Amino acid sequence: MIKDLIVNLSEGDRDVAGSYAISVAEMLDAHVAGVAFSYEPVIPPTVMGGIPASLIDEQRAENEKAARDAVSKFEAAAKREGVSFETQVISASIPGAADRFGAMARRFDLSVIAQAEPEKVAPEEVIVEGALFGSGRPVIVVPYIHKGAVQLGRVIVAWDGSRSAARAIADAMPLLAKAKGIEVVIVTSERPKSDEIAGADIGHHLARHGLKVEVKRIVATDTDVADTLLSHAADTSADLLVMGGYGHSRLREFVLGGATRGILASMTIPVLMSH
Repeated sequence: MIKDLIVNLSEGDRDVAGSYAISVAEMLDAHVAGVAFSYEPVIPPTVMGGIPASLIDEQRAENEKAARDAVSKFEAAAKREGVSFETQVISASIPGAADRFGAMARRFDLSVIAQAEPEKVAPEEVIVEGALFGSGRPVIVVPYIHKGAVQLGRVIVAWDGSRSAARAIADAMPLLAKAKGIEVVIVTSERPKSDEIAGADIGHHLARHGLKVEVKRIVATDTDVADTLLSHAADTSADLLVMGGYGHSRLREFVLGGATRGILASMTIPVLMSH
């Protein structure tokens, strides 16, 4: 059951994560907490002491205003949709924001974060990793190009039998229950040697929950797992991808696995991940 969620609010004209989180809260009759970070100015060590204090204060004030503007837009949208909400502005460094958001997310059922825009240094990238590794809760990452509310016409579940994949399925169950169709997808590098379909057992498990499920095996020969999943999602007009988030956290250094990082870099639909 998902009854409260937390969202990292993005600055700028479009806050895809905030809009998506509000729509999820409306669909599930849940409470949503919007958090905007006012980032501390980043000063390279090579120029530290060479920048006037007034410029640093000016940058800090601009960051504070951007965070408060993001909160104001989120509050207005939440009021329009009639959902229960709360908001908060927090001052932090970018690494500190990742740690703080991950810790805060532990008391929520789900966190929602926008995808970091490619070719840009964006705080969302480390906040996604902070939430994935630090919260113990599922994370939905929303593509920066996403438009509109949550849609669950067709959901793809990436299955490889791992602990992370099993956790993602369990965490996504309230959303899967709303889906019109679910496809369990197994990506493999070779064709099966028998008529047995790997993943059939997890398909039976979901069917016992009253869910409409198909199981499909995809052979990835020339492309990697991430590209194969995203290509299949595009071909089938999927609305959500559910998968395990692979990697590890060690001494505050976040390290994502190749498939996870590939999905986050090239995603075209929202992705629910659990670690």
